[in-house]
Amino acid sequence: MVLIPDDLRPTLIANGLRDGDPVPVLKLFNPVGPGTWLITELGDDGDTLFGLCDLDMGFPELGSVSLSEITSVKLPLGLTIERDVSFQGRVPISRWTEIARQTGSIRAAEAVVRALPAINGAATS
Repeated sequence: MVLIPDDLRPTLIANGLRDGDPVPVLKLFNPVGPGTWLITELGDDGDTLFGLCDLDMGFPELGSVSLSEITSVKLPLGLTIERDVSFQGRVPISRWTEIARQTGSIRAAEAVVRALPAINGAATS
């Protein structure tokens, strides 16, 4: 599976070039264990992703992660890190971070965010 489809790259790159509080563009996750990432930006090197990172230790954090490292992860049964194709960012990353820290994880925060109204233009992000 392609983790960053061509149609999402321009938004990720644009988010990295401007100041602000973008809505997450994509969600990556480990299908068999810990690890969820809500990505808002792609650096100009084409490898550095920025967003909310959660390794299921109870402390989701904003930070950078390497796309090449994520794509090189080999999981049991030949699985790899996947992209949630139905993910909708809905609210800015600052709100995701606040809710994830309160609930202890991105996965727990998802139920809360789904109940919130989406910001203008974010329903399909």
